[in-house]
Amino acid sequence: MSGRPLDVLEASLEETVTVVLKDGGEHTGVLTGYDQHMNLVLENTDAGEDTIVIRGDNVVTINP
Repeated sequence: MSGRPLDVLEASLEETVTVVLKDGGEHTGVLTGYDQHMNLVLENTDAGEDTIVIRGDNVVTINP
């Protein structure tokens, strides 16, 4: 998948994604929302959380 970052996020809505963070952590869950700053909302995460919000400036990669 290639293209502009926000287009890729739009195409990945309601899909399971893995987000890699600057601190080396990873979160996998269903992408249910994002904004122009690439803040992400994941639901049904592997960490057992119902919903988490990840600040965009902590994101290294998003793998659909």
